[in-house]
Amino acid sequence: MLNLKFDEKGLLPVVVQDYRSNTVLMQAYMNEESLKLTRETGKATYYSRSREKLWVKGEESGHFQFVKEILADCDGDCLLLKVEQVEAACHTNHFSCFYRDVDGGEVNETPPNPAILYEVYDVICDRLLHPKEGSYTNYLFDKGIDKMCKKVGEEAAEVIIGAKNRAKEEVRYEAADLIFHLWVVLKEIGVTPDDVFAELQKRR
Repeated sequence: MLNLKFDEKGLLPVVVQDYRSNTVLMQAYMNEESLKLTRETGKATYYSRSREKLWVKGEESGHFQFVKEILADCDGDCLLLKVEQVEAACHTNHFSCFYRDVDGGEVNETPPNPAILYEVYDVICDRLLHPKEGSYTNYLFDKGIDKMCKKVGEEAAEVIIGAKNRAKEEVRYEAADLIFHLWVVLKEIGVTPDDVFAELQKRR
């Protein structure tokens, strides 16, 4: 492990970030023991300066943080945790603790965000595991790959028509349909969004 620089009280500041949306969720502190437990359990564990004890995020609320990655800054005196946040990170029940500007006004915590792509894929996966009567997603899985591919073709054609007509709203709507049906195909053949994003990243 890197030679981390804990302060005179044995603490390191920790910035916590949602691993999908990159939303900054909160700031806390860790000592060596809480960092060790975090790495062992996979659940974010911090040191409370006010209570002078360790605490597992979500131990009372159920709003756990499942750690995906732990990064240290260039000086080794601050950590960045990338986590899967269960519901709200803030005790005020906001998703992020940073929900106000410096004048006290609340900001929009849920702007359009590419993390919705993961959420859509997660719903598709859940429908496959837990079918629901009347679900269009389950209908596609029941019909199989031929039906899925047909829908991808139809939605792609709708995007093309909308683009040729320069109909922005139509393209927006049909592009969302295309992405949904493409995600269903990905699930059917065992490709994840991360696989696609990694391929795009290779092409940068």
